[in-house]
Amino acid sequence: MTDLEKHVNQPGRSKLVKQVRAKINELGIEYIFFQFISVTGRVVGKGIPTDHWERTCEKGFQLVYGATANLFTDRHGSYIGYGPEAKELVGIPDPETFCQLPWDKKVARVFVTCFRNREERENPGAHLTSDCRGNLRIHAQEFKKKHGYQLRVGTEPEMMWLTKNEDGTPTGKGFSKPYCYHIDQFESLRPVFMQVMKYARAMGLDMIQGDHEDAPGQLELNWMYDDVLRNADRLSTYRQICAQVAREFNLIACFMTKPFMGVSASGCHTNMSLWTGGKDKVNKLSHKSLPAMDEVFTYVEGGKNTFMPDTKDVQLPGKIGLKAIGGVMKHLGALTAIGSSTVNSYRRLWDTGFWAPVYADWGYQNRTCGLRVSAPGRFEYRSVDSMHNPYLMGSGLLKCFDDGISNNIDPGKPESRSMYEAQAAGKQVKKLPLSLGQALDRLAEDEVIKSAMPDEMYKVFHWYKNDEWERFLGATTQWDLDTYLDCLP
Repeated sequence: MTDLEKHVNQPGRSKLVKQVRAKINELGIEYIFFQFISVTGRVVGKGIPTDHWERTCEKGFQLVYGATANLFTDRHGSYIGYGPEAKELVGIPDPETFCQLPWDKKVARVFVTCFRNREERENPGAHLTSDCRGNLRIHAQEFKKKHGYQLRVGTEPEMMWLTKNEDGTPTGKGFSKPYCYHIDQFESLRPVFMQVMKYARAMGLDMIQGDHEDAPGQLELNWMYDDVLRNADRLSTYRQICAQVAREFNLIACFMTKPFMGVSASGCHTNMSLWTGGKDKVNKLSHKSLPAMDEVFTYVEGGKNTFMPDTKDVQLPGKIGLKAIGGVMKHLGALTAIGSSTVNSYRRLWDTGFWAPVYADWGYQNRTCGLRVSAPGRFEYRSVDSMHNPYLMGSGLLKCFDDGISNNIDPGKPESRSMYEAQAAGKQVKKLPLSLGQALDRLAEDEVIKSAMPDEMYKVFHWYKNDEWERFLGATTQWDLDTYLDCLP
């Protein structure tokens, strides 16, 4: 059997397909978005009427391979990743991810797994390696089989709510003032974030806290941590929710890393831990009848956190945690290409003094490091911003952890000083890559992180991001004009 056939015929799937049909009938769903994730984290796919649910679950739908690269062309006019002569991928829905859209209850969404076309001469029906979501599922399963651990992740997605001109163009201003943690500024965006939370709860996000950050219109809303794949799906869902709420309030939901200089950028700190055991539990929140499959509202609870301290020093992780940190420290440069994946990402690192990590070190509660132990049993990877693809990041972290645990990598001593003070005292500190070009070079040299993007995934990622970097290098900007227009005579 091909990978596609195995996926369609996996035990229990036919029962889930029937359960979705019951949900469709119960909720009055007429249309479904069948969606997957592109190389940049964009949600792409097709819409299909519910009359064709069963047929689509069995046969799938076809879409050009280039959709995994947003169907964009490079600066030479060539389609990135796949040309127009390529076959079409097959998208097979994962019924457990079916969920009604709370802003239009006649429409639902379901994530899909992508496969090579059945008629390909090479590897027909094989898993499509440029499907970052499918890759993450495979990598998580392989990691758990090898080490017995489940990666659980919680993300802190910062983003900005910007205002529009009458013609729909951005004014260049955030809705609120750049006052961090001020309830008054948080209150000014209350109608917006309450609508976000309403939709988020209806789509399975167990919202736990939120605040106003220190840039204009910048909010951070958090939900409960969970399995790495489910959390990535929820981050993608959250972004879709924010885009919808922006339409309703005539605002711009801005996930661009740094639209303003002199104030903080939008990060997306990724908190992680490795667990054994635990059980999935459906969190029904306030819903009597779930507007989605149980999996959408499921969170894993309990088990043993292997990152917890195993000595009297509560600031030091246990042995497994230290090895995992060692793996991240070894590959931090290449990992930066995934976490800080745009040209604009590095504005966050150059505008120093605003909490962004620049140094390749780790410490307990030390925000000047690229990785900090944020609490006993939890690491916070900081070199990641609001534009990153969480599926690629999840795979990259799993590969780092695997290398650290398998090869018993020592992370070195944690740094308790500010990295700026440590440097002044004579410590030799490595910096993270400070441009997308540098990060891509580090990635090209790192086979461990490249294995997080197997085969065609790395080809697509490198092509897309290298072209982005080259476009930037070849562009004349306002800075060029301001700096050089009147430089001579």
